[in-house]
Amino acid sequence: MVLADLGKRLNSALQSLSKEPVIDQKVLDAILKDVCSALLESDVNVKLVMQLRKNIKEIVNLDDLAQGVNKRRLIQKAIFDELCRLVDPGVKPFQPKKGRANVIMFVGLQGSGKTTTCTKLAVHYQKKGFKTCLVCTDTFRAGAFDQLKQNATKAQIPYYGSYTETDPVQLALDGVQKFKRDAFELIIVDTSGRHMQETELFEEMKQISAAVVPDNIVFVMDGAIGQAAEAQARAFKETVAIGSIVITKMDGHAKGGGAISAVAATGSPIVFLGVGEHIHDLEDFEARRFVGKMMGMGDLTGLSQAIQDMNLDKNTQMMKNLEQGVFTLRDMYEQLQTISSMGPLSKVMGMIPGMGPDMLQMGDTQGADRLKKMMCVMDSMTDAELDSDGKIFYQQKTRIYRVARGSGAMVREVEELLAQSKRFAEFVKTMGGNKGLLNSMGKGGHGAMGR
Repeated sequence: MVLADLGKRLNSALQSLSKEPVIDQKVLDAILKDVCSALLESDVNVKLVMQLRKNIKEIVNLDDLAQGVNKRRLIQKAIFDELCRLVDPGVKPFQPKKGRANVIMFVGLQGSGKTTTCTKLAVHYQKKGFKTCLVCTDTFRAGAFDQLKQNATKAQIPYYGSYTETDPVQLALDGVQKFKRDAFELIIVDTSGRHMQETELFEEMKQISAAVVPDNIVFVMDGAIGQAAEAQARAFKETVAIGSIVITKMDGHAKGGGAISAVAATGSPIVFLGVGEHIHDLEDFEARRFVGKMMGMGDLTGLSQAIQDMNLDKNTQMMKNLEQGVFTLRDMYEQLQTISSMGPLSKVMGMIPGMGPDMLQMGDTQGADRLKKMMCVMDSMTDAELDSDGKIFYQQKTRIYRVARGSGAMVREVEELLAQSKRFAEFVKTMGGNKGLLNSMGKGGHGAMGR
């Protein structure tokens, strides 16, 4: 995943905080230096990083803190909250309404994945009960209409375009009017990809916007764009009223910080993340969930949605355990069994607290091999060991050696698995009883730092 390296470095900086016996100004400066270096190396704009550092120092004024205040927790929360502010401008995103025509116009750079994202969005809202369609106005790129036509046909989405009409403004107008007459609720207009320097295409973008009067203009940003992101985003913002941002290619290994800078440049909220090439690989964006997942704190809301999609909540014993704040090794084994069918492995594992950065850095094939290895280790455990919370292994270390020999794994690999299980178990226990995991999921919990 994009930003996995950043998440690992930020997580490492926060973990170093817990090793310090005394939290003073020197320790705070060292941690902020690590955090700022990580952000800058990930191509986040230097002005944004300096502002983040200034905000944290204002929040965490060690000299003015009352005695007994948990300084570690305060610093961790301040860093987490400021990272969330980087990707959240505090603007409520556009929400289409059923029963009327909602026109959404897509703009973006060439090669950013704009045409594919148009189809993804149409499919996303179609699943929510909207009557969706696509309009192709890209007469600049050869094969643009063919690509949209192919995507739309595969997804069974009605589309409009022409091989003969060369005026993109007329195409947009005709397409939107046609679908309005046919009572479509979500009309997505795909425009030509362009660069900041292409004045003619920018003028064309303004003309299309004036002709169809969109309810929302979506700026599609490549997650791997780097430092050029801010200037490009600003150029688009000065031409048309950008209402939302979609960041694509978030399943790769690029630095990704440049895309964060685009949020500040446009002042528009990120609404979706493109996390793969398939038409269903589109994730809702929520700042606290995103930052929590990036830093390995998990995304319980996303995980609960995946559980509901897979009907995993029908596993009554596991659900009962989770509600009571109990998480056994057997629960973990059953979870691993079903994870492979819940989507790309790196995406799912990133939702689980304690499993983020390492799994996110792996490709799906490598991650699948690791998953099989973990299950192989657990296959060598006895029923009593699987039904425990793992403490039995630390009370009798010979069990670890026996499981390692039986599964062909190294002792270190068995200990890593137990550590991951322990982290998740501790997380679940803090949310047990009446405020259990499932209860918090239902209310839209965002993970540990979001509470």
